[in-house]
Amino acid sequence: MTTPARPDTEVVFDPATYAAGVPFDALARLRRDTPVAWVPEIPVLGWPEGPGFWLVLRHADVESVLRRPELFSSALGATQIRDPATPQALSYVRRMMLNMDPPEHSRLRRLLSRSFTPRAVAGLEDRIRGHARAICDRVFTGPRGECDFAKDVAADLPLLALADVLGVPEQDRWLLFDWSNRVIGYQDPDYATSAEFDPAQGTPMAREALAVRPGPDASGRMPDPRTRGGMPDLYAYAHLLAERKRRRPGDDVMSILLAQPDEGGVSVAEFENMFWLFAVAGNETLRNGLPGACIALLEHPRVQAELRADPALLPVAADEMLRWWTPVMTFRRTATADCELGGQPIRARDKVVVSFTSANRDEAVFADPDRFDIRRQPNPHLAFGHGPHFCLGAHLARTQMRALFAEVLARTSALDYAGPPSYLRSNFQRGVKRLPVAWTA
Repeated sequence: MTTPARPDTEVVFDPATYAAGVPFDALARLRRDTPVAWVPEIPVLGWPEGPGFWLVLRHADVESVLRRPELFSSALGATQIRDPATPQALSYVRRMMLNMDPPEHSRLRRLLSRSFTPRAVAGLEDRIRGHARAICDRVFTGPRGECDFAKDVAADLPLLALADVLGVPEQDRWLLFDWSNRVIGYQDPDYATSAEFDPAQGTPMAREALAVRPGPDASGRMPDPRTRGGMPDLYAYAHLLAERKRRRPGDDVMSILLAQPDEGGVSVAEFENMFWLFAVAGNETLRNGLPGACIALLEHPRVQAELRADPALLPVAADEMLRWWTPVMTFRRTATADCELGGQPIRARDKVVVSFTSANRDEAVFADPDRFDIRRQPNPHLAFGHGPHFCLGAHLARTQMRALFAEVLARTSALDYAGPPSYLRSNFQRGVKRLPVAWTA
């Protein structure tokens, strides 16, 4: 007796699906047949059943949702598919810029944008290129070798760049790695209890923060990292860092932010929540985008040769790498009123989840969308979002991608798989846990 096929909506919702890869066929069928599809929230991974949501699959509809915060709110139910467990948990996440609507969002974004001064950004770009060189100096030594590209190469560059943005001492940067693992990878047992940071190598601030780090309960489950109680070590560190910056400001973006006097400036609580956003969102997207880009090159050896022969192709190629991989797969909004989207009636308070993965493969926008085309122009991908919440770090993310692959390709004549990659169990981040790579100098 054959097992009946699971509905496509169930396949694309189940986080376990993604440990074997993105279900592009299921997304393509839904995009063609029901471009705004109702998805039941079945019980998964020990989480209870949810109320269900509308999944938005076409590029034009995704853009329409994201540019209309008055109709599709980030604050009403926050931006994760699963509802916060309690009203207190919802109230907590609403204090983060990611989960705000105008005018609150506009004020904080304006303050933060001003902190990315041309001088600060130019300094960051120089340091990013230096970090990429140093990482590749360490990894690519000798005539040939093997490495875990995800951990040995891709993980460290966003951490170093973020440490520069946040003014975090370099020796504490692996705290950022553990925090983003816990928040983004809470659906995956390998990530939920991440502890890569070595306290012996860190600052006194780091040791003070680690003293309040939570541990698993009797069932082995960590507290929900999307609540303040689930991340007390991150908030303790952010508080200590803010105090230190007010006493001794540096030239980093967060010091500039704290020094802004107008519009009431930035409170300690606002700084702590921005620190959370940068430490997690600022790290995770690129940390998965870089190994995703490497996988694109491993699966297309001729493209490796083209980029080695003409490094000037890298700026355009970087955007195609982001489109082809799409690190952040979904984001949630909540309808504020009855409306219609893609011909589908939506009720007030319904969850509306946009699929960046589907939108970035929409045949109506991208010719031959499954093809990895490093000369694709124009390339209106949505890997950095769209509308008022468009990613503030997009420019620095592109800089990191170009800098790292310029170094990797210049130092190697061949890159190949040295074993199968391992993917994150998540319906939110297209994560790469391990990527064994063999290289020849």
